[in-house]
Amino acid sequence: MNKKIKILLVEDDPNLGSLIKEFLEIKDYQVKLAVDGVEGEKTFHKELFDIIILDIMMPKKDGFTLAREIRNSDPEIPLIFLTAKSLQIDKIEGFKIGADDYITKPFSMEELFFRIAAILKRSFKSQNTLQIVQIGKFNFDFSKQSLEINNSVHKLTSKECQLLNLLISKKGEIVLRSEALRKIWKSDSYFNSRSMDVYISKLRTLLKEDNSIEIINIHGEGFKIIY
Repeated sequence: MNKKIKILLVEDDPNLGSLIKEFLEIKDYQVKLAVDGVEGEKTFHKELFDIIILDIMMPKKDGFTLAREIRNSDPEIPLIFLTAKSLQIDKIEGFKIGADDYITKPFSMEELFFRIAAILKRSFKSQNTLQIVQIGKFNFDFSKQSLEINNSVHKLTSKECQLLNLLISKKGEIVLRSEALRKIWKSDSYFNSRSMDVYISKLRTLLKEDNSIEIINIHGEGFKIIY
């Protein structure tokens, strides 16, 4: 594996947090430990992670609140709740927020490892990029980074290609600005946000040869492609 999987672990028990971090790093994961919900939120917005593990009962900001905020920014990043709360109502609340798994303390480190591996396998499988897709009158080839119409081929830049791929993978749904920025630009800074607007304009220009295709700006939220 060339790129290490990056995990955000938010756990207020310093001993348990250190043990989990050390164990997962031995398993070749890269782990960033935050000791409360506020630190966890700041760390999430600073860096790009592949999966997040959250304790629920934490000072300053609880895990449920943090999970909701994360889901508002990135609807798809895998989430695992790690908690001493074993009540059914708490588990239901966790899954309603969008958790992928819910592990009750005490637990074995090996169980945590295999649960993480299973979630990542499903996640990466669902994120497999589209290859050749028909968009109206266009053929979009992700691997060649190209759009073809009437035997005319337009080459795409890497970011144009990734952005178009993200839009069509969610055809008819809103792609949140924050989600696109984190996945493609790796940061949701103001500068990157303005850069993304430029790329959206470029894609609209490329696609205007077929007026049945439209990239709609959803004010305050993001973009949606329809065709």
